[in-house]
Amino acid sequence: MFKILREVWLDIGIEKVDMHEGITVKMLLDSGTTGIFMNREMAKKHSFKITKLERPLKVKNVDGTENSRGNITHQVEVNIFYKNHVERIRMNVCNLGKTKVILGMPWLQVHNPEINWETGEVKMMRCPPLCRRNMAVKKDIERRKKIRKRVRNIKKADRNEWE
Repeated sequence: MFKILREVWLDIGIEKVDMHEGITVKMLLDSGTTGIFMNREMAKKHSFKITKLERPLKVKNVDGTENSRGNITHQVEVNIFYKNHVERIRMNVCNLGKTKVILGMPWLQVHNPEINWETGEVKMMRCPPLCRRNMAVKKDIERRKKIRKRVRNIKKADRNEWE
């Protein structure tokens, strides 16, 4: 008998766009969610740059009632990394309990990933062109990091030689 998954959890990298500092988190892919969200506590704990929305967004529960935590008033812009996929994305900041990040239907519709709901495997086969351009940016960032590391090593070697 097969175990059928009703949700898919992925390990993704999330990077601050202004600092290029990142963390790895468990992210929920959820076709029943109508937005893209980051947990408020996680955003604060890791000092993500949070910006206020011009107009608050109403939050409704699955049963249609308004959420007791109130409206969404802030969002965060981040780079996300999953396997060979890279993109810059805005996430609404709200209370998600223990969940760190949720990518819902808007994200799923744009990327149309190939999901094996039995195994939880996700393949990014049909991304829009913007995601492919972001791969070039990711490679450039990685190249710059390697150069900075080499420069630091040279400076360290020079310091050691002078001492």
